[in-house]
Amino acid sequence: MATCEVCGNDYWMSFEVRTVSGDVHTFDCFECAVHRMAPICEHCQVKIVGHGVEVSGRFFCSAHCARAEEGEQGAKVRDAVGARPA
Repeated sequence: MATCEVCGNDYWMSFEVRTVSGDVHTFDCFECAVHRMAPICEHCQVKIVGHGVEVSGRFFCSAHCARAEEGEQGAKVRDAVGARPA
């Protein structure tokens, strides 16, 4: 058994997440993993659980937030999910 680093629960089905930098994190559920590991949108401050958007090294939850923050560079970003074909 291992203890979750977020909630402190000692759970037999806990799991580890290893990062590119070599850090190892232990969690008892995906909710705790998301709480600790998910990046935060630099515009609206929501946790980015899906793909998100990266512009100039900054992370956003959507193209809308990227356009709002990144001006000319962000204006080039477009959401493709749910878009109607032309």
